[in-house]
Amino acid sequence: MACWLYEGLLLFALLFIAVLAQGVLALLLPVLQSAQALQVLLFLVFGAYFTWFWSRSGQTLAMKTWHLRVVDTHGRPLTRVRALARYALCWLWFLPPLAAAAPFHLPAAENTVIVLGWVAVWALLSRFHPQRQFLHDVLAGTRLISTRP
Repeated sequence: MACWLYEGLLLFALLFIAVLAQGVLALLLPVLQSAQALQVLLFLVFGAYFTWFWSRSGQTLAMKTWHLRVVDTHGRPLTRVRALARYALCWLWFLPPLAAAAPFHLPAAENTVIVLGWVAVWALLSRFHPQRQFLHDVLAGTRLISTRP
């Protein structure tokens, strides 16, 4: 969980830079002023961030700090395709509850409770896997390993 918090701080900085760049580009291209354009941009920027780090060294800065590395099921470094697949499958943490709640137009606080409840259940499900892996890692053919000296 501490690694997630640190990663969140790094992603906030990345988000800040991406939103700033989108704001400048939106002055030149009005089509980029929509919320959907910003969401697509952030999805692509975060995807590039994770895919690049996971396929280069198997670690983001937060993962290096906490001595974690992502590898394939045979312990080899990830290819770009596998890293991209892992990134896409990581969205299973958030998309199902958001898609289920969308038709009901719930307030933000209720959406937050639903998403956090789903994340808690999703995280607990890893305890039932023989290697204690998250489902997105199983589906992507990846696993997290400790790199403690």
